[in-house]
Amino acid sequence: MFKNLLVYRLGADWSATVAQIEAALEGARFTECGLTQPRSMGWVSPRGEDHGALVEAVAGQWLLQLMVEQKLVPGSVLKRQVDALAAQVEKQTGRKPGKKQRNELKGQALLDLLPMAFTKRASVKVWIAPAERLLVIDASSAGRADEVLTALTQALPGLTALLVNTAWSPATAMAEWLTSGEAPAGFTIDRDCELKGADGEKPVVRYARHALDIDEIRAHIQAGKLPTRLALTWTGRVSFMLTEGLQIKKIAFLDGVFESGGKKEDNFEADAAIATGELAPMIGDLLDALGGEQVFGEAPEAAATAAAPAPSAPAAPASSAAPAASTDLPPWESATP
Repeated sequence: MFKNLLVYRLGADWSATVAQIEAALEGARFTECGLTQPRSMGWVSPRGEDHGALVEAVAGQWLLQLMVEQKLVPGSVLKRQVDALAAQVEKQTGRKPGKKQRNELKGQALLDLLPMAFTKRASVKVWIAPAERLLVIDASSAGRADEVLTALTQALPGLTALLVNTAWSPATAMAEWLTSGEAPAGFTIDRDCELKGADGEKPVVRYARHALDIDEIRAHIQAGKLPTRLALTWTGRVSFMLTEGLQIKKIAFLDGVFESGGKKEDNFEADAAIATGELAPMIGDLLDALGGEQVFGEAPEAAATAAAPAPSAPAAPASSAAPAASTDLPPWESATP
């Protein structure tokens, strides 16, 4: 049901009911692109029903879905149309169009081609956990997630959300897990990872379907490379790829998690309840494994530091590039006197 997650913390001042959100999103319901409209974006039923509810409340969780439709005009096709229009202008006036006029012709050519263009659609799931004040966006990139968040804040005045920040950078934590060979409680290390150097040409080493408890990986880390992606499994039920930017990618629910039968449309509520019921505690355990949530401007909690594992191998270097990193050192690292 979910594939790639970015996790946000909702602002403390925002509150709304399902009915209030439904009413607000109704004004931004998705409509198809018009003849000369290159792009359209709006909210659709999470169940996939025409004119269905835009907010589904399942087991205390709220589910929404944004639809984006875009008309595809290949650059080569657009260029040929511009060239054809430019040739007409040259034939009529006896001179070639200049740069400014060609830009104007490009706009005209696009309007001519849009009614004949194919459309491409992509939907993005949004999950709000009101009790935990979490907003989760199922997007494969930060750019698409930002677009969804913008659409949501425009539809729901007063809503604010910030990416969850952790006390320790994912890159530093993943380096420790690989170096020690020990995953955090509740997790196991799988067989895929990527390590990247920080200097020069930023060399990249990737392992796919490969044992990761090997000296070669520890040597890469000792040489200054840090993990940017690491495959993990949580309690034998959910596998995923953790990135240096705290994105949770390639989510897969393992055998036994979904056991209900019947038609897919009949299982929407059951599937949603199971998926959010698995992912909510997984996200909590992952944040704990990264030292706990770090509120901007505040120091990490001492309890999180005290609970961290002791190192069993040389410490991994701290990442200066991870966007969610804190300047506080995790307990497996110590400052040089």
